[in-house]
Amino acid sequence: MPTEADRFKEIDDDGPKAGTNADEILSFLRDNPDKAFTRGEIAERAGVKTGSVGPTLVRLRDKGRVEHRGRYWRVSDRERSGGASIGLSSSTAAARENGEDGGGFDRDGWREHAVDPRESRD
Repeated sequence: MPTEADRFKEIDDDGPKAGTNADEILSFLRDNPDKAFTRGEIAERAGVKTGSVGPTLVRLRDKGRVEHRGRYWRVSDRERSGGASIGLSSSTAAARENGEDGGGFDRDGWREHAVDPRESRD
């Protein structure tokens, strides 16, 4: 069954779904941003079957979430910086919403102008 173009644009906007191989691998690599690992090391430490690691890493690489050099894989700089900026924005918004900045926070206004770092800007 075909989907509408608007719905198509929304697919996979939030990254891997929780509990999937991609989520487990990406979470492990994000937790170790200063290191690169072989597929076997990733399988063992992320708890993903060895045969699933390679294809999952290739998909994550194609989406710009991981980088590959020789036998080694690591979380991409883009993924690390995007995650950090989202976390900072979220914590800042929460602090302002809770009145910790001395005034109210207009969450709807913030969302209207917020930029998702995972989307390209032309």
